[in-house]
Amino acid sequence: MENQTEVQDFILLGLTNDHQMQHILFPFFLLLYIASLLGNRAIVAVAQAEPRLHTPMYFFLSNLSWLDIFYSTVTVPKMLNGFLVDPQVISFLGCLTQLHFFYFLGSTEGILLGVMAFDRYVAICNPLRYTVIMNKWVCLLLAGITWAIGFVHGLMHTVVTSRLWFCGPNHVQHFFCDVKPLLKLACSSTTLNLILINIVTGSIALGSFLVTLLSYFYIISFIVSKIQSWASRWKSFSTCASHLTVVVLMYVSVLSNYMLASAGESAEREIITTLMYSAVTPVLNPLIFTLRNQDVKSALKKLMDRKLWSRRI
Repeated sequence: MENQTEVQDFILLGLTNDHQMQHILFPFFLLLYIASLLGNRAIVAVAQAEPRLHTPMYFFLSNLSWLDIFYSTVTVPKMLNGFLVDPQVISFLGCLTQLHFFYFLGSTEGILLGVMAFDRYVAICNPLRYTVIMNKWVCLLLAGITWAIGFVHGLMHTVVTSRLWFCGPNHVQHFFCDVKPLLKLACSSTTLNLILINIVTGSIALGSFLVTLLSYFYIISFIVSKIQSWASRWKSFSTCASHLTVVVLMYVSVLSNYMLASAGESAEREIITTLMYSAVTPVLNPLIFTLRNQDVKSALKKLMDRKLWSRRI
């Protein structure tokens, strides 16, 4: 691939130029990042250690937790570094690498939420065949396809962006190398990039969202029409409440950011929405799934008791 780029590196402008605000934001996002790592790693550890959680639902939840760990790691450490170092320089290759993993992991998470919704649909609407339909190999296949689609999607953005010609300036109005801020700096045509964002990225986000909506439409219809007891209805719906909360947090910000995208959109709005699903949501996911899930809470308590007991011995 011939490199037509004259700009050898970019300068990330970050969230703010106010040094006093940077001193406040640094510990805040550092704590968020540490909480994200610890919370998601705890879910993975609990799902692996507790035999009762060796089910498709917790297999996909573990995948989601790993994704949240990797996803926040792509952007947050670089953002934290920007609070301490001025100017914050990133090489062209480093920029493309960050861009690739951001879209790779982000689209994988979006598709995975759709797969998790389908898993809940089968569990509630077809419980007698659940273990047959969602067997080990089907779960592995769905997870593998999800990660593969995300990787190809990220690679598409990386290759197309690498073909752009950047002749200056090189100041990126963002805290990481996202596609749309880079398009504003390109000196060549960005038509293909915008088509890729609007059609491919938009289709992945909207398609996963529609699969989720359709799954929950059938779930709610089944609960209302087939389950007579209010206690049974609440128990069935409570297993989906955590996932539905995560879906709303994720898709509202993603769809608002990537549907009908243009190169000249407000940088402030893009930064806020990106912060929501790249830094804040990975912290909230462990809390949502833990606080609303009695199985995870009891398994986490059992694991902590086991650790404390082993230390005493």
